Amino acid sequence: MKRNRTPTQRQLRVGEEIRHALAGVLARDALRDPVLRGVSITVTEVRASPDLRNATAFVMPLGGTDMQDVAAALTRAAPFLRGEIARNLRLRYTPRLVFEIDESFNQADRIDALLRRPEVARDLAGAHDVSNADKSQGDRAGKGRDDGA
Repeated sequence: MKRNRTPTQRQLRVGEEIRHALAGVLARDALRDPVLRGVSITVTEVRASPDLRNATAFVMPLGGTDMQDVAAALTRAAPFLRGEIARNLRLRYTPRLVFEIDESFNQADRIDALLRRPEVARDLAGAHDVSNADKSQGDRAGKGRDDGA
């Protein structure tokens, strides 16, 4: 059974340090893989496992093009990147890196598109009008009372 635990402060701190180190290595364009040459890659998040021996890096290439090729190339470069992280960070164990494409941008676009649909906008406007009517009725009811307060 898989537990859904919230990450500890240490996991969050180590993940953020790894994210900064990875971003620095990727910004230097130190990778030899032709797929990664000249590609700007954003490291959006790094999640460290509870024992800090594994880390999942969520990445997104600029423009969102060739995402699967970039993820495969980063997986091939993982041992090199792990070595660079080991040189930059002082950890007892350097985590094994796994790279995944960050889908949060796509999910945000889908949610935005749904909210912009005419029928949803109409429903949201109707809910907004109802909440304003409730608020104004409450204001009117409160103005006529004199509680002595």
